[in-house]
Parts: sequence; structure tokens; C-alpha cells
Amino acid sequence: MASPLARLVEGLVCPLDYRYGRAEMKRVFSEESRLRYLLQVEAALAHAHAETGALPREAAEALQTVADQEGRVTPARVKEIEAEIRHDLMAVVKAMTEAADEDFPDLLPGKYVHQGATSYDTIDTANALQFRDATDLVAGGLRALRDALLELADAHRHTTMLGRTHGQSAVPITFGLKMAVYASEVGRHLERLAEVRKRIEVGMMSGATGSMAAFKGKGIEVQKAVCDRLGLAPATASTQIVQRDRYIELLSHLANVATSLEKFSTEVRTLQRTEIGEVAEGFDVAKQVGSSTMPHKQNPITSEQVSGLARLARSMLIPSWENAVQWNERDLANSAPERFIHPHMFLLVDHCVWKMVDVFTHLRVRPEKMTENMERAQGLMMAEAVMIALTEQGMGRQDAHEVAREAAMVAIAEDVHYRDALLRSDAIVGLLGEDGVQEAVDPANYVGPVDAIIDQVRAETEGL
Repeated sequence: MASPLARLVEGLVCPLDYRYGRAEMKRVFSEESRLRYLLQVEAALAHAHAETGALPREAAEALQTVADQEGRVTPARVKEIEAEIRHDLMAVVKAMTEAADEDFPDLLPGKYVHQGATSYDTIDTANALQFRDATDLVAGGLRALRDALLELADAHRHTTMLGRTHGQSAVPITFGLKMAVYASEVGRHLERLAEVRKRIEVGMMSGATGSMAAFKGKGIEVQKAVCDRLGLAPATASTQIVQRDRYIELLSHLANVATSLEKFSTEVRTLQRTEIGEVAEGFDVAKQVGSSTMPHKQNPITSEQVSGLARLARSMLIPSWENAVQWNERDLANSAPERFIHPHMFLLVDHCVWKMVDVFTHLRVRPEKMTENMERAQGLMMAEAVMIALTEQGMGRQDAHEVAREAAMVAIAEDVHYRDALLRSDAIVGLLGEDGVQEAVDPANYVGPVDAIIDQVRAETEGL
């Protein structure tokens, strides 16, 4: 006999079932929700036919009642029918017909279900409803992430730290500027999401090959009525399916979001390295365990998880692009991959967004380590500042670059502070003076208009 634990996890294969993904997004892509979307499309089609006089309004209202009644048409019943007829959408149609005729025996409205439509009229229109709800959740997460980043940007406007390029010390920045750059990027993702929705929230009722012939001259009116009722835009022209360039755009955008999230998480991981130590993920020192064998560890496990799952999300792009290639007016090769791609992409990206919200909300910022690392650089990150100061005193830019570089090479070779190497140069001291040299190597004097940049990012992103 199987143990209670074995019975509990029986059938759970994908980690999204038991480890990753938020309940809110899982509800959108659950079997029950998917069935509800399909039923709402079928009910909207009945209403559209009623508007054109093709069926009684009472029948449309009855079908709407069945669609709205939670648990009336069940996934279990649909599966029973599908096991017999081996057609998933027709199983939904038959289950809805069965329930409608049982509930309204005097009216028998089931005969009107799916009138004039083909399977993907219902499926792709239901996809649009599902995508709309799923993108609402992603947008909410992105706004929360933006807010967390803006809060850090404000709190650390003047927290000076090393900028780094090529893994080496560069000119100084502030941690607030770094966070503002990320917040601006999240803002662009919100803009893109709003733009792509116009091409994703699209329904169709075009029939078997896109000709709308089964609607007897009323196809455009029926399609518009269905879409108006569901809050969607009608597809201007389609084959048997909504063209997958739309889906490619949506999924590519989600992959773009995933890439930004991995970039952010990689920065956290880099700055949490022992030899840098400038930030760290939140850690419950009372109970959290960092390693099974090294008791001292406080690993950036959430950021590492985001880095890994973002790569998985991006890997789904290739089949989504290939799904756009169809034989003639359509084939079925896209169907099975999309059953995986759509829920997995949304669940992974939504999960990663909220994990990064958690990281940045509880991030431990260590200004003292930032100062310590700048001191360890012995002023070398200020070479550009020295060059600019020299040009302001009349030295040519190329000459200023060379004397600043020569002093840097001396400082590196002799392991002395850059300031001391600069003070050995008669050319530099002659123009700047000792006080000018000291001012030029002070990192706080060389962070640019950081307040204006952060304020502009806030102004541009807060309304998105």
C-alpha cells in the first residue's frame, strides 16, 4: 500500500505543480479555469447568433447560465467524453450541450452550442481571455518590482560605490543610480506589455479556413458581437487559427522580462560575493540554513533560482517561433507545444518577477563595504576625474589622458594610492595644486547629476 506521502504526490511530475509558481497564476492556467474560458466563448457565440436572429435569446441566456454556473460542466465530465470521441474541444461542446439540455428541458438550448464555429475559434478566443488575465498578473508584479527599485534608488541616492566595467574598477556611481537604471528598464517592460496586449487580446469566429462561410453572410457581425461581449478586438483576417506572430510577440516579451530579471539577480549575486560583500539577500539568521555542511553560509539562493528559471523561460521561445509555421490554413503541430509553453512561460516569469520583488524589498545594502572597496582601489577609479580636471585648467584632452594614465601606472606598479602618484607629477600639481588633486580623487565629487536622473526615472515610470 502506498504511503500517505506517496498518495499525496502521485501524479505530480512538473516542479510547477509542487515547487514553483504562484497560486494566482496557477488558477489562471488550471483545468477548471481553462474550461471556464472555453464555456464563456461558447456562450458569447450564442449571444452573437441571438443578436442576428439565428437563435432565440432565451437559448443564449440559458447557455450563459450554464457557462456561469461553477462546477456545472466539469473537467472530469469533459475527460470522460474525450476518452470516447478523442476530440478535446468537441468534448467541451458535448458536455455543455448535455448540461444545458438537462437544466432547460423545455428549451433544449444545447443544439445551438458551437453553431458555425470551428474548434480554434473557441480555443484561440479563450487563449486571448487567458492571456489577458495572465498579463494583468505579470504587470502587477512588474509594478511592485519597479516600486521596490525606486525605493532603493531614493534611499541610496548618495551611497557612493565603485562602478565596474570588464570586472574592474571604473568611475564611481551611487547605488541609487544602479537601482534607477533597473527601475527604468522595468518601466519599459510595462510599456511593451501594454503595447503587445493590443495584438494579443484578439478573438475570432472565422470558421474552418477563415472564410466565415458557415455563418451565412453574417460572419463579420457574429465575430464582432462575440468579441464585444468578451472585451476583445476582432481579428481582421485569420485562417483557422489566430496567426502566431501575435503569440511570438507576447512570448518574446516575456522572455525579455526574464532576461532583465536574470541580469538583476546576477548583479545581486556578484555584489554578494565574499570579496565584494556590498549587498546581500535577506536572511533569517534565527532559523534559515545556508548549507547542509557549512553552517556559516548565507547564499543568494533566491537570485540563483531566478537566474536558472529565467534561462528555462527563454528556452521556450524556439518552439513558439516554430509554431507559427503552419501547413496551408493550419495543421495541429502547434497544439501540443502550446499546452506546455503558455502556462510554463507565464508561471515561470511571474514567479521570477515576484522573487525579485522579495529580493529587492529585503536587500541588505552595506555602504561601509562600498566605502571599503573604494579605498582598496586606492583612488585609481578617479583617473578620469583627474583627466577632466586637467582639461578644465587648460591642458589638452589627449595630454591630460596621458599624464593621468602615467600616474595610474606608477600607483599600480608601486602599490601606492593614486593621489600620492599624482602629487609626484609637476605637470599635474602645477595645474591643480595639492588641494585640487585631493578634490579630484574624492569619489563623492564625481557621481554626476544622480538626483535629476532618479527623479526623471520616477516621473517616467510611476504612471505605467
